[in-house]
Amino acid sequence: QVQLVESGGGSVQAGGSLTLSCAASASNYSTYWMGWFRQAPGKERERVAHISTSGTGAYYADSVKDRYTISRDNAKNTLYLQMNSLKPEDTAMYFCAAAPVGYPWSDYFIPNPYKYWGQGTQVTVSS
Repeated sequence: QVQLVESGGGSVQAGGSLTLSCAASASNYSTYWMGWFRQAPGKERERVAHISTSGTGAYYADSVKDRYTISRDNAKNTLYLQMNSLKPEDTAMYFCAAAPVGYPWSDYFIPNPYKYWGQGTQVTVSS
């Protein structure tokens, strides 16, 4: 069982930055792929970025590439999302999620393998 708690959301003007954190309670945190997803009102949940168990592989949605950076600290059981050059269209509830190993590499690009989800943290970007 993994419990995830996000923090760091807030309101910021376009062009600003925020860093989200996700604290995980799991003795085997380093065995999970981790991802950030977001959901805006009236829209489907979409993957923002995800990262491999060791942190050596990081993958981004085209909409955030070169603006966002996902990272993890396995010693602290914490996942991060550094968000720069924020745009109004980045406004959404952001969720972190954990997926066990064992799935094909391509599956981690979709929500299906992610078995544990946090409650989310709101990010609002004003123009």
